[in-house]
Amino acid sequence: MNPTAWGGFGKEIIPELEQQLSKRAIEWEIVLTEKHGHASELSEQFLERGYSHFIAVGGDVTMNEVSKPLINKPGITIGIIPAGTGNDFIQILGFPDRFTEEHWEIFFQQNINPMDAGLVNGMHFLNGMGLGFDAQVAAENYVEPGEMASGNGKGKYIWHILKTLLLFRESSVTITSRGEQNETDCFINTIFIGRRFAGSFFLTPKAIADDGLLDVCMIKKLNLLQRLKILTMVPKGTHIKDEKVDYYQTEKLNIDFGEKVPFHVDGELYFDTTFEVSLLPSALNIIYNPAGDHFFARS
Repeated sequence: MNPTAWGGFGKEIIPELEQQLSKRAIEWEIVLTEKHGHASELSEQFLERGYSHFIAVGGDVTMNEVSKPLINKPGITIGIIPAGTGNDFIQILGFPDRFTEEHWEIFFQQNINPMDAGLVNGMHFLNGMGLGFDAQVAAENYVEPGEMASGNGKGKYIWHILKTLLLFRESSVTITSRGEQNETDCFINTIFIGRRFAGSFFLTPKAIADDGLLDVCMIKKLNLLQRLKILTMVPKGTHIKDEKVDYYQTEKLNIDFGEKVPFHVDGELYFDTTFEVSLLPSALNIIYNPAGDHFFARS
């Protein structure tokens, strides 16, 4: 559990979580994370102790950390109880951003589905990674690991979107995928397992999380009016019909910017020059809601 998730909501949910667990014949242990990367350390420790079920309580970053030591581990079940700010990952599973009594019941039914994961430069992602405009917004809005965002975080984030919308300059990039190599100026290059980013942006609206494919949305160089047009289309996913958008599916691709640029992985910010991206099929067995609007095909 990340106690600082959503301004401390992660910690506030403990009494309800303990009540839900106490109702059921489950042996459990709640451990609070204390620093950036701590959730991965805890997962590895509990894996060595023989635990079989690992539940992240927090947001997308917490879920990513919890799952790191558990990728492709047989006999392991993973789940998430959303307590973060954006909660983009939870939508893949058909659960809402906050649980009601009905959702607690469904969660503990343990409906399981195998789920793909992505891999970029040795780091895995469960929802997705991004380069270009959205990565620059993340860089502008960056908060040091372990620190909490200020109370006006949402307003600050919107300000960085608007500023970046005006000032962002596309970088030349070479992309190798589907047996072809192309050089272009890229406004956005998003590679996802899921569909939603930053709460309301559906950059990859066709993504299925267990189809063995990465969904790629590459938006070419845009002027200001074109940027405004595209970004108003993204919440509904209709941008993929625009001539400036190249939307496709692949198992792997290589990207080279020739210089260090920001990129985000499940909400975490990094910098690098080249990117080797691939798919890890059926990497996790995850708890989902079969009655919800999940992004699975096999269930």
